[in-house]
Amino acid sequence: MQVHAALRDAASALASVSDTPRLDAELLMAHTLGITRSELLLQHMDGAAPDGFAVLLARRQAHEPIAYILGHQEFYGIRLAVGPDVLIPRSDSEVLVGAALTARPEALDVLDCGTGSGALLLAVLSHLPRAQGTGIDRSREALQIAADNAASLNISRASFLQRDWNTPGWPDDLGTFDLILINPPYVETGADLSPDVRDHEPASALFAGADGLNDYRALLPRLPALLRPRGAAFVEIGASQADAACEIANEAGFAAELHRDLEARPRVLQLTAFR
Repeated sequence: MQVHAALRDAASALASVSDTPRLDAELLMAHTLGITRSELLLQHMDGAAPDGFAVLLARRQAHEPIAYILGHQEFYGIRLAVGPDVLIPRSDSEVLVGAALTARPEALDVLDCGTGSGALLLAVLSHLPRAQGTGIDRSREALQIAADNAASLNISRASFLQRDWNTPGWPDDLGTFDLILINPPYVETGADLSPDVRDHEPASALFAGADGLNDYRALLPRLPALLRPRGAAFVEIGASQADAACEIANEAGFAAELHRDLEARPRVLQLTAFR
């Protein structure tokens, strides 16, 4: 079968699985051939479909996320390795990076809480060449992926430490920071998630109690001791959590400014200490 026919059939097979079936099929085909999607579309449509394509297509039909199959995800201009031990960086989280860079372009020390693949920290450091960064996570596997991503991006200014903010004393020797980035678990335990997320992404990085607020309650009260004067923290939130997260932040001593994503949904809280 030729590539163009295999792509047509694959897009049809993925129509009930993906919102972007044709794109998914093209990405999987390009990955199987070891070329870019542009090269695929411009030069290889009349070639023979490779044998390995069917295997990748079957994985996607089983709702495995395309990023896990490819092994990487683009995020804020950088490419990050990803796998089942870390959440897939999403475009919504780019709002946090953009807001942080705009608000604190002079930041020299950055902390990323729940670093996962290192997406937030490495994106920020790639735009702040004088800054140093620390990423913390409770997962050793995630920390290894983050460290590997830093190495592949030649960002030697990032270090990664195993910490659990539900454990007493976790921040005691971290120091203080100009900028703190946080994308914690914030999904309600009983939330109805798509199979792509529910069955494949790590539950420990998704769920945060019945109302999805447990990690905000544990983490936000510890931030004042970690922020320098004039420092700021940027916290990703669920679309329905702005009021509740703001209340937790206010009780911890912060004023909260809301940033919305491209679809005008509440997405990020910018926290600064009350004057």
